[in-house]
Amino acid sequence: MNEIFRKFAHITSAVVGSPWAFIVAVTVIVVWAITGPIYHYSDTWQLIINTGTTIVTFMMVFLIQNTQNRDAVAIHLKLDELIRAVEGARNGLVDLESMSDEELKQLQAAFQRLRERQTEQLEEICEEVAQEQQERGAERNGAQSVTSRQSSLTTNGNRKRS
Repeated sequence: MNEIFRKFAHITSAVVGSPWAFIVAVTVIVVWAITGPIYHYSDTWQLIINTGTTIVTFMMVFLIQNTQNRDAVAIHLKLDELIRAVEGARNGLVDLESMSDEELKQLQAAFQRLRERQTEQLEEICEEVAQEQQERGAERNGAQSVTSRQSSLTTNGNRKRS
């Protein structure tokens, strides 16, 4: 039964997610709207589109959920394999989705502390780089002012050295 539903959900999601399905849906709505004056916009005319869209929406919820569940499991398995295969990675992070909410909160807090430490270190490095750039800029400006002063002295015919 699960395999039949999986295949049905997979095929249906591929078909319903296609441009042709969108064109069919737009066509149904246009035809329904055109028939409004013919049926004098009656309650039955409105009920047809309301019932149809409600049924389709209700069924699609289950199909979409099934597809998302399968995709989530596949992504988790791929990530678990990457964690397992990368040397130095924490293998304890494999299969996180089976942890309790409390365990996940604790792990999230630990990573947040790690990120804060990394941010502090990054800020210190940025400050050092900015200070070095200012010092280099000051050295360049000093060298440029000496050069410009020398060239102005030379142009004035005054060959004094500073």
